[in-house]
Amino acid sequence: MPAPFVSVVIPAYNEGQRLPRFVAELTRVFLERSAPPVEFVVVDDGSAPKQAELQRASVEAAQARLATAGTRHQFTYVAAPRNQGKGSAIRLGWRHASAGVTWLAFLDADGAISAEEFHRLVVLSASELAQNLDVLAGSRILMAGRRVVRSLHRHLQGRIFATLTDANFKLHFYDTQCGVKFFRADILRPLLDVLQEQRWLLDVELLVLLKRQGARFLEVPIDWEDFGGSKVIPGLDAARMFWGLLQLRRRLELVSLPTHRDALPEGGPHAQR
Repeated sequence: MPAPFVSVVIPAYNEGQRLPRFVAELTRVFLERSAPPVEFVVVDDGSAPKQAELQRASVEAAQARLATAGTRHQFTYVAAPRNQGKGSAIRLGWRHASAGVTWLAFLDADGAISAEEFHRLVVLSASELAQNLDVLAGSRILMAGRRVVRSLHRHLQGRIFATLTDANFKLHFYDTQCGVKFFRADILRPLLDVLQEQRWLLDVELLVLLKRQGARFLEVPIDWEDFGGSKVIPGLDAARMFWGLLQLRRRLELVSLPTHRDALPEGGPHAQR
């Protein structure tokens, strides 16, 4: 069979309650609406046994439903040997992606980004607009009629982090940490052995390295809603991430990469309006 167009990793750690609902919604939406074939790779990042059982069962049920419908979409389940973090789980999932995919992506398991929104981005990734892009990133920004629902605390923490990230790396991204991104497989796969971030900073590490290679970026405003149950620890995780940015900057200064394309034009990534 032809390769899927997109292979998307959904990292899951003790998501036995939220993931099954989200997997069911993804299955429904992609059966009801036309889209290029998508390979959903759910990576269990060392969940507790009961949680892992619920996660695996939801994926198996989704795959059975897709197979019965005769669609080219598919779900697979990958179990990490132990908990190592979101970034590590995403990299593991990408290594299990089918050969020949056009895009390697990731999507958070909590459903804050709806199945409908992910479907919209998949369709966009196959459009004429995306033909000249290497990175397509969701962004929690109130523009283009989008809806973003989150607490003031999380919003302010995110803006502070974005400011510090830009001060260190000059990415000119509004929202580096939004939980959905697409990367051209041909430029991402050579970086898999270079990437080291195991947790929250994989997004920044990837964007910095790809910018250094001349990748072309687009941030796309999306609908996003915090349903609670976040694993972010206020204050503590912020301190960890700020310290992590400094460590990441020092490490990436020593990384040497071949130039993929000419440098980004001045102004860097931009948001679709």
